[in-house]
Amino acid sequence: MAYNEFLAEKIRVNLKTKKSIEEKKMMGGLCFMVDDKMCVGIIKDDIMLRINPEIESRCIQKQGCRPMDFTKRPMKGYVYIDQSAFSTDKELRDWLSLSLEFNDLAVSSKKKK
Repeated sequence: MAYNEFLAEKIRVNLKTKKSIEEKKMMGGLCFMVDDKMCVGIIKDDIMLRINPEIESRCIQKQGCRPMDFTKRPMKGYVYIDQSAFSTDKELRDWLSLSLEFNDLAVSSKKKK
């Protein structure tokens, strides 16, 4: 199992109100694209969030949150959170909301025809 299916379902439930959601298997896990922009991902039991780089330093001070270092170097604006950071549904919604808020500001890497 490359990613936690139970966690994927919980994220699907939280994103169901969004109009343009696409799931893509990538990076050995599952990525949720919102409006053609990478928003949330799951790798094993961790969640990857794309957040506003301006709040990243505050976020990584919270329990269970760390810089995303998938390429062995931290990527600005991306964090991993482990299960200790979202033991309740409310905590999960709070983390997801940070990613969804930034998604409105983020630029799509999809090339327009």
